Amino acid sequence: MQRYGMTIPFDGVPLHEQRDWIVELADLGYTDVWSSEANGADAFTPLALASAWAPSLRLGTAIVPAFTRGPGCLAQSVGSLAQAAPGRVALGVGTSSDVIVEGWNGIPFQRPYERTRDIVRFLRQALTGEKVTAEYETFSVRGFRLGVVPPEPVPILVAALREGMLRLAGREGDGAIVNWLSADDVATVAPVVRRAAEGKAGTPDAAPTPEIAARIFVAASDDADTVRGMGRFAIAAYLNVPVYAAFHEWLGRGDRLGDMWRLWKEGDRKGALAAIPDDVVDELIVWGSPEQCREHIQRYVDNGVSTPALALLPFGYDQRQAIRDLAPR
Repeated sequence: MQRYGMTIPFDGVPLHEQRDWIVELADLGYTDVWSSEANGADAFTPLALASAWAPSLRLGTAIVPAFTRGPGCLAQSVGSLAQAAPGRVALGVGTSSDVIVEGWNGIPFQRPYERTRDIVRFLRQALTGEKVTAEYETFSVRGFRLGVVPPEPVPILVAALREGMLRLAGREGDGAIVNWLSADDVATVAPVVRRAAEGKAGTPDAAPTPEIAARIFVAASDDADTVRGMGRFAIAAYLNVPVYAAFHEWLGRGDRLGDMWRLWKEGDRKGALAAIPDDVVDELIVWGSPEQCREHIQRYVDNGVSTPALALLPFGYDQRQAIRDLAPR
């Protein structure tokens, strides 16, 4: 089954007014809704609403930060949603960034790889209902037993950019969630996850094929000037964060983004935006007519994405119509 998801909640629409939008997603053939967690809605509330409004949709987090909830609290959130929507929950967890973890939440952003790995290991145990007393490298848990055990296993996907996290996603997760990459980049990223997953073949937690979920940023508009102008703001907001800068260096965009990074560090925001080439915007943001957008999304799938999760960028078009125009066929 080819999955096809949409990021929720929708920008600029109060949560209590989104019921009809979510119901229509299911009616249009979308299979999944995926939430994120930065400075808007938390990851779980929109999914809890969607679980009641549209009982056919799978509910995924892309992502919950590994730092901003304690291990037990995170297990409670996952277990609660999984009991509300049995068999329909996929947990995406990852490092997030120093901006969100440390700058906004006052939590030291230390050893992010190890923290994410330890959270995955803890959740594997805790979500079974087993009592957990364990010393992990980045935290310890004493005598925790989850009181809301999921009736069915919850897949755990790891948000991954470079090779270390991608291997972790394949080796200890059920797959990876990828973000801010081009369709062609998928051919670099997906094989790393799949090779790592081969090492656990035959083990109880081995999945037949690791899931590769991608948040794909979409602007359903053929206004090139608007998309590229506003797209530069979105790209600069993410790709100047150190983890994303390192990711795009690894992907080979260092030459094309070097001027943007330099000017940003010098405090020249306007110059940094202008230094982002058009072709980088065109690679990282899906835009154009509905048919052009569909063809671009299909390239992600052809290159190894098993679950595209569209994320509509609010660039001055009708989001509700875009949902309809981009629906699976």
